[in-house]
Amino acid sequence: MIASIRRLAACAMLPFAVSAFADEHSKELQQFLDSLHYRTGTVEVKGGHATLKLTNDFRYLDAGDAQRVLELWGNPPDKSVLGLIEPANVSPVERNGWAVVITYSDDGHVADTDAAKIDYSKMLKDMQDQTRDSNEERKKSGYESVDLVGWATPPHYDAASNKLYWAKDLAFAGQSEHTLNYDIRVLGRGGYLSLNAVANMSQLPLIESKMQNVLAMTDFDAGQRYGDFNASTDKLAAYGIGALVAGTIAAKAGLFTKLFIMILAAKKFIIAGLLAVGAAFKKFFGRSKS
Repeated sequence: MIASIRRLAACAMLPFAVSAFADEHSKELQQFLDSLHYRTGTVEVKGGHATLKLTNDFRYLDAGDAQRVLELWGNPPDKSVLGLIEPANVSPVERNGWAVVITYSDDGHVADTDAAKIDYSKMLKDMQDQTRDSNEERKKSGYESVDLVGWATPPHYDAASNKLYWAKDLAFAGQSEHTLNYDIRVLGRGGYLSLNAVANMSQLPLIESKMQNVLAMTDFDAGQRYGDFNASTDKLAAYGIGALVAGTIAAKAGLFTKLFIMILAAKKFIIAGLLAVGAAFKKFFGRSKS
């Protein structure tokens, strides 16, 4: 197991700590990366009634490894995460690393009759208030506060494919660059699949392009698609399209952070970023002993 990382905050205060930090902890980070079990090709999303047909540009982590990567990035533990789609040629600890978080809700078939009537400007203000209200609980749990700056991409519903997408611009305390959460909801027979891309705001054009590829690779299994809904036998969700966007923004829901963790082995560091990186490492690796 990876050893506890100690005295990170103290080290980060000193200029000579850059190389010392890398030398001491690059091995632990490499061990973590080597422990991840990536899958390629056609992949079943266990618990999501869906299948991914991954192109060579992407790879996949099942629930256990996906949750570990998200916690390394500084997110609260979340057992609802079913998997993670990553670009095949980028490490999850590189500054330009990004991933798509997959979850599934079985609340029932979501009717889309309200899609054209939603005031997304008003909804944004309500979501911003709700996000601020959740910060006290986040801080109590040991996570940084966050502000919902606004829409990075306004919500849009594609009635032909039964897919809803939008993007949030998030500012996490202690981070100089904003975080992008690009959300897609794929509606199905008995619920919906959530595809949440976590990246840096500067990557918005890239993510918008790549998420179209992710959509093309993702589909519900036969019998579980939106058109398979049977009103006589299937459960109807108690909410519509609007609730999927507004959601419940609490300590963990709908907000994933992306810490700027560098590749330690390459010793690419920024002094100002060491405190944030150190805190993430201490929280993640400090759970286990040698």
